Amino acid sequence: MFVHLHQLAALVRAVLPKLASGEWTAAFALTEPEAGSDAGSLRTTARRDGGDYVLNGGKRYITNAPEADVFIVMARTGGAGAGGISAFLVEAGTPGLSVGAIDAKMGQDGSHTAEVYFNDCRIPASALIGGVEGKGFKTAMIGINRARLHVAATCTGQAMRLIDEARDYALARRQFDKPIAEFQSIRAMLADSRAEVLAAKSMILETARKFDAGDIDIADIACCKLFASEMVCRVADRAVQIHGGAGYMRGTPVERLYRDVRLFRIFEGTSQIQQMIIAREMLKKDR
Repeated sequence: MFVHLHQLAALVRAVLPKLASGEWTAAFALTEPEAGSDAGSLRTTARRDGGDYVLNGGKRYITNAPEADVFIVMARTGGAGAGGISAFLVEAGTPGLSVGAIDAKMGQDGSHTAEVYFNDCRIPASALIGGVEGKGFKTAMIGINRARLHVAATCTGQAMRLIDEARDYALARRQFDKPIAEFQSIRAMLADSRAEVLAAKSMILETARKFDAGDIDIADIACCKLFASEMVCRVADRAVQIHGGAGYMRGTPVERLYRDVRLFRIFEGTSQIQQMIIAREMLKKDR
């Protein structure tokens, strides 16, 4: 065990500085064709073979996969359910690891995703994150909770950009001999967007403060992700509406952002999954 932990520590020392410096790019390989919202049902396996593990299976929609230098891979080492999942570090170029073509998505063209395949991919036992089998799902959830708060902040930033674009266009675009910003209906859309951004920003800052203090409230994090991702889509829709026909044309910022932000209601847990989490945590507290 000491040797194994020593090897794991050496692996971490080799990988983390490269990730922190930006020399390496990482990919988080959890989602599969049959395991999306129900991450605990993943089928990729990691079989122990002497001093190695042998990985077999496939992952889908993996961000950074085409450019990744290292993959954090969730694979099943035990029985059914979340308790049988372990996490591994797998370097790009490892025999048996391959990456598919870049996905053609509706938006988010600057963030490449692709399928990842493991065909008798052999990795050292030291690549097991944490050194103990069955801790992978917990590792994944820690990362996902942090990521959901990050996504909420990203949504808020993009909503702010959308408001700027809509406001500037409303001031510049003239109809009936005056800027459309003078029409009450346009002002109402701008005002609603500003109010929703402030609400999202406030709840995210409060939840982030608690998170940094060690009070990780899963329900509050889910609330942030749910509200902010739904909010930015409403703001994007209003921005396109304010632009009128110009907002529907390829090449305008609001058209691209409209397509980009739609993903936020899906990845890192759909809006429906966030609702389930919030309700589950509420009912726990009431018992």
